[in-house]
Amino acid sequence: MFARASRRICTGLRPMSTTAYPFSKTAIVQPTRWAPPPEAVMKGKGVMPFLQKHLPPPEKQEMLRKYFSRQSRNCLRPGSVVSVVMEQAPTMFTGILLSIRRRGPATSFILRNVVQRTGVEMQIFPCSPLVKDIRVEKLPPKRFQLRAKLFYLREAPEKMSALASGKLKDR
Repeated sequence: MFARASRRICTGLRPMSTTAYPFSKTAIVQPTRWAPPPEAVMKGKGVMPFLQKHLPPPEKQEMLRKYFSRQSRNCLRPGSVVSVVMEQAPTMFTGILLSIRRRGPATSFILRNVVQRTGVEMQIFPCSPLVKDIRVEKLPPKRFQLRAKLFYLREAPEKMSALASGKLKDR
């Protein structure tokens, strides 16, 4: 039995119904069956239902435009104190905005707060159906924004508390 298996590996014999993987003589790949596209796609009607299912609703698009577009006057900036109202627990979370990740409908941001002497961070996706509202409680000081990501506040709780209370001095 071992002799037959080793002969098959050494000579490159393969079963008749499979094809060899182009980069390896020992790997065997089953052929895939071709399937025609659905009839709705052939008629050009399959794109809109897909987009309606995957694009955010108009109120979420407006929220993205208002808070996360760089051209907006109300654009969120790192260092802002932001409150987020959600449907599930925790129903409301307030914290300092550490970073923003702009990716269209997949945009997200990270809020950090200290709760009972424990640092708590939440990554929030504004297009999520669980997010009801986003409010800006306080903007950062005028010349505060030196970096786009404020991850250094994790190791400096005194700077974070000073920023949240508004006692951080301009440089």
